Order: sequence, then C-alpha cells, then structure tokens
Amino acid sequence: MRRRLRYILILLLSLSIITLWWPVNDSDCNFGDLLVSKTKKFQVNATKVIVQPWRGRHHVYGIFMIPNEYKQAPFFVVTVQGAGSYCSKQFGYKKNFNGIFAEPGTYLVQKFVRTRTALRLIFQGLYFQINDKQNWTLTLPEPNTTTATPN
Repeated sequence: MRRRLRYILILLLSLSIITLWWPVNDSDCNFGDLLVSKTKKFQVNATKVIVQPWRGRHHVYGIFMIPNEYKQAPFFVVTVQGAGSYCSKQFGYKKNFNGIFAEPGTYLVQKFVRTRTALRLIFQGLYFQINDKQNWTLTLPEPNTTTATPN
C-alpha cells in the first residue's frame, strides 16, 4: 500500500512540474515580424501591473493606456521581460479599470499573463521583475494613413 501511494505522489508531482514548465503558444496572430521589423510602431509601458497568481486565474495582468487612434489596430503584442511576448486581438474599450481612469483621448487595455507562467517565473526568483511595470511593454502597429497629398 505504501509503495502504491509513493508512486501516485511521484506521478502527481511529475504532472505538476510538467504543467508549470510546458511552453504554451496559443497566439491569435503572427507577431514576430512586427517586433523585429524596422517599421514604425507604437510602444507604451504598463500604467499598472497586478501579480497575484495565488488568487487564481486572471490575477496576473498589466493595464495599458492607449491613444484612441489605435482602436482600429488589428492586434497588439505585450512583452513581459523574462516571460516572453503575447499577441492578442483587440476587443472592448474601457475608460476605467481597477482604480485607473483613461485620460481624454485614450482608452485602457488589460492584458493577462497565464497563471502557470507567472508561477514558474516566481519560482525562478523573478517576482520583482514581472511586478515592475517598466518591464511590461505593449506594441501596436502604426495605423494605416493612406491620405495622399497632391503634387
């Protein structure tokens, strides 16, 4: 009986470790080209960062304030130093969230990082790095302005 319990505990521990360290890439878009290209892009650091993965899902995120002219951008890329880059399509525009109010001419975007990714980084000793809002960067492609000027 003890031997069986020991094997079950080893199996559960192994599955937990695999779950935490298994890379996840469920990106909605191809963002590699945007990050390495020399084309103009808009970048902004997070206004506020919440890192509380022990509270469950959706408790590791950054809040970004973006000018209204970027509402039509097809996607955005959030890069968290040490955690990688994540691409999402835009949806919903908020004017206030978690005690932060958008300035006139801007809106707020909230971008989550997976709880297991955050836990892995915390176990690696990077809690203060991912909790620093200067390490969170949101990148948007410049909006297409096709207004031709007559010669």
